[in-house]
Amino acid sequence: MIIKNEQQYNTTKEWLQKFEKSVAEIDSNERLKADPLRWQLYHDAYQSQVEEFKQEIVEYERLINCDKSQSIQIKVESFHQLPDALVKARIAASLSHQQLAELLGIEEQRVKEYEDSDYQCASFVEILEVITVLGVEFQNATVRVDFKEIEHVKKVLEKWNNKKANATI
Repeated sequence: MIIKNEQQYNTTKEWLQKFEKSVAEIDSNERLKADPLRWQLYHDAYQSQVEEFKQEIVEYERLINCDKSQSIQIKVESFHQLPDALVKARIAASLSHQQLAELLGIEEQRVKEYEDSDYQCASFVEILEVITVLGVEFQNATVRVDFKEIEHVKKVLEKWNNKKANATI
């Protein structure tokens, strides 16, 4: 998950403090330490959330404080991460939903729908328009085609279609 606005930023900081306090309580809980495996599970679970919150906060601060006179790098390892990259680009550009909507010539609510749905409600052309307005460019992009994955998907779909056909008989 990524922090998309100031309210989420403040909420994440509050949750970070709560989880850090919980980790400290777990670390000082002698009764819990009597069961080392249970203690480790609790500690690791809470600490993992602390680390995730910290990463989200650092990334949001990097975006809002970036030098606007230079390009910013936003790492995207797969097309599935493109929606997050578009949100991050909007944040780095210091554009509100309303400002982005005005640049796109659409209603603010539509931009909110894009982001709330991770751009699943946007057409390919609409995504390209957002990419253009935000000045997003791909550098050194490589697309890998996984033929094993294609075959796996075919088998899964065939099995699903057979079950579906048998269910209607």
